[in-house]
Amino acid sequence: MSASHELERAATNHALEAVRLDKQGARGMAIAMYQKAIETLLTLVQLYPDYGLNRVYIQRAMAYQQRVRLLQGAGPIPSQIEETPSTAAGGSVSAEKASYDELVLKEKPSVKWDEVIGLEPGKKAVKEAIVYPVQRPDLFPLGWPRGILLFGPPGCGKTLLAAAVATEIDATFVSVDAASIMSKWLGEAEQNVARLFNSARKSANEGRPAIVFIDELDSLIGMHSSEVGGEARVRNQFLKEMDGIIDKGKNVHAYVIGATNKPWDLDWPFIRRFQKRILVPLPDHHTRLGMFKLYMNNLNLAPDVDPYELARLSEGFSGSDIRDVCQSAYLRVIGDFFESGQANNKLAKPRPVSKDDFKQILEERKPSVSPQMLEMYNRWFEAFKAL
Repeated sequence: MSASHELERAATNHALEAVRLDKQGARGMAIAMYQKAIETLLTLVQLYPDYGLNRVYIQRAMAYQQRVRLLQGAGPIPSQIEETPSTAAGGSVSAEKASYDELVLKEKPSVKWDEVIGLEPGKKAVKEAIVYPVQRPDLFPLGWPRGILLFGPPGCGKTLLAAAVATEIDATFVSVDAASIMSKWLGEAEQNVARLFNSARKSANEGRPAIVFIDELDSLIGMHSSEVGGEARVRNQFLKEMDGIIDKGKNVHAYVIGATNKPWDLDWPFIRRFQKRILVPLPDHHTRLGMFKLYMNNLNLAPDVDPYELARLSEGFSGSDIRDVCQSAYLRVIGDFFESGQANNKLAKPRPVSKDDFKQILEERKPSVSPQMLEMYNRWFEAFKAL
């Protein structure tokens, strides 16, 4: 499949998911998916300026942007979808459900351990804290940790690691963006935090492990020089719910996994409630090699492409950086293919991706994580690590 078709499919999938969430009243998540569709369409237009469907793509992007503005605005939202009996019913119960659904994503992850390349210390730590107690709770007379903090540079696999654990123990996986909880337009954040933890406890009490995954944790429990009463109540509610989960007298399989790129912004009363504090670092050479092999698996490569050399040249790159390098190298080939005019011939195929394509991208890109940031992560890890 060509890169243009891949982008078209991605934009379509984002838009369909946005409409589905929109129909459910999940404003926050619908907005995020509409914005992903917009970004993908604009990327497509920029990469292929002479593409015949660009006018349609721009019109779609403008329509999605208009919908985003409506969803972000105050007051009633003009609906572009037909009301179903559940959404047309109205009333306080319906409004409360929509508000909660905006910030919570309940999905069954399908991430296997072998998809989490590297991160061996992190995998070992979460297995000891979550997987083994679920498999043999009788072997843990002193209980087990239920609060796990994953911190480190962005794009290094924190979310992937949490999803893999949930898959391993077949847990109810409740994912929430902390920034959405604290968004002023959302409202009822305190009640939603309580509902979040009640949902996890209910699943655990019914015999199925539950994992509450909170991304951008610093947005929720970071240190603030000043905060309004609502923010303080949300933080206190979260503290109360965390205490309920980690109560040593209750051996329920409910866990809280928090992820943050800024651990130094977390307040100490919350830090100590995460009994495991795990650094998710930049990939080492061996891990970068595995990532290149994974991402290049479906690419048509020239014989001169050496993943070992690429792993060496990409020192300091995050996992998402490496994925972007592979994608950009492929898009460079596709761009040459279209510019040469061969795309008009349905039987023509793009040339293989060469070593020079990868090297050109690596010369044009810098790692997304600076040495200064790495030093900050290492200092915080030395001060607060708990593996």
